[in-house]
Amino acid sequence: MTCADAGTVLRAAQHSRRRRRARTLLLGRYDDEGRLQYVGRTTTLAQAAGAAVAGLLAPVRRGHLWTGWSFSAGWGSQEKLNVTLVEPDLVVEVGIDVARDASGRWRHPARWHRSRPDLSPADAPRLTSPPH
Repeated sequence: MTCADAGTVLRAAQHSRRRRRARTLLLGRYDDEGRLQYVGRTTTLAQAAGAAVAGLLAPVRRGHLWTGWSFSAGWGSQEKLNVTLVEPDLVVEVGIDVARDASGRWRHPARWHRSRPDLSPADAPRLTSPPH
């Protein structure tokens, strides 16, 4: 089962070698304590989408909650993504599979739909515990 998710906060991106476009987006949602938690990543973006979203990203201005974290290139992979941490100002709409792990992270990469500059991070749904 797949559903559209209109409220995910972009927190980091994997860029192309020349940094002209984002290749993959790392996504988060705020929990009930107001901490931005990692929930998943997107599939590889098309070149046009990656270039468009790269123009909307702002480099980190202050301490980042995810500094020092490493992100796997895929389920069960030992390869790590080389990411650029960004300010959590952009809300994006993605298509997600409803399967989640015990911590609430999406088991499968999300599919990019569009950026949502009409929404603020406060408008994004909160991270909820998966049903048991």
